[in-house]
Amino acid sequence: MIDPEGFHRQMKAANFGLFTGVPDSLLSSLCAYIDDWSSASEHIIAANEGNAIAIAMGYHLSSGNYAAVYMQNSGLGNAINPLTSLADTQVYRVPMLLIIGWRGEPGVKDEPQHVKQGRITPGQLKLLEIPSYTLDANSDSHALLAQALEVMARTQSPVALLVRKDTFTPYTRQRPIASQPCWTREDALTALLDLCGDDLIVSTTGKTSRELFELRARRGEAQRDFLMVGGMGHTASLALGVALGNPSKRVVCIDGDGSLLMHMGALPVIGSQKPDNLVHVLLNNAAHESVGGQPTVADRVDFEAISKASGYTYYTKVDRAAAVAPAWAQLNLHRGPSMLEVKIGVGSRSNLGRPTSTPESNKLAFMQAAR
Repeated sequence: MIDPEGFHRQMKAANFGLFTGVPDSLLSSLCAYIDDWSSASEHIIAANEGNAIAIAMGYHLSSGNYAAVYMQNSGLGNAINPLTSLADTQVYRVPMLLIIGWRGEPGVKDEPQHVKQGRITPGQLKLLEIPSYTLDANSDSHALLAQALEVMARTQSPVALLVRKDTFTPYTRQRPIASQPCWTREDALTALLDLCGDDLIVSTTGKTSRELFELRARRGEAQRDFLMVGGMGHTASLALGVALGNPSKRVVCIDGDGSLLMHMGALPVIGSQKPDNLVHVLLNNAAHESVGGQPTVADRVDFEAISKASGYTYYTKVDRAAAVAPAWAQLNLHRGPSMLEVKIGVGSRSNLGRPTSTPESNKLAFMQAAR
């Protein structure tokens, strides 16, 4: 396996002064090492992958030095526009190194939402005309990285490293986590399920949907919620569509801070539509917990001011289980769209499973509940 420290040292020696991107579980050790050993101006966890490409471009334009952009392969969709219309060899010719976690690689068991993306990722890079190199635990990382960097410098264009599962040796983040509420996301979901009744629930990707699925099973309740197993950042927009499609039912969007930050432009669109049956629940632990616990900036964001400026009619915040029911009662007195921010701690059960139903069966169950 490849040591994150040595990999990072080689990149620093090659004039890489900035690391940015959206965390991925396959890259968690590398991202943790970078975060521990970089200053705030040397490492930026971006809102989405397209933002990261633009940040990397700006850094190169002003400094002449290189930037590396890390992402899960699902994030290529967010990155395609700036890669083809800005950084490309036929436009501005901006060199950068893309470090891409290869989820859903053919022959490697993974979740349904990663299978197609994993199969088409090499073809996507080829179609984008981005030279790519595959990195795994047995690679000569020094030689492979040197080759990739030579091509990047010579062509003055993006080059990609496609990183397979279990490539990097484990590394645990050393920086302390800021003080957080002691109750967990699962505690918050339990409290919310006690209050939602037959509301339609749309839950964000990652551990939130996994915990919601298991809570329904534990409570002996039918699976009826729409679980966003993919499409990070689009939970609120999908919930808006549900609210508009069935105005007779209340729709509860259970979002995460990383997801909300990724496409926060959805908020003023929701506000402009004024769906009075939409409740936007933000589970905020200021972390990308599902892919390694890397921090977000959500602990420094005033979501009350943002939601109200976006046209939400009501906002309230809780940070303990006992406060959920009273806050929900107050929320019931207001027409939506409303936001309930729930401050929670980082952490989940070590034996947390994954949904056992297929995405299609989940869809059909949700549609049945909606009608």
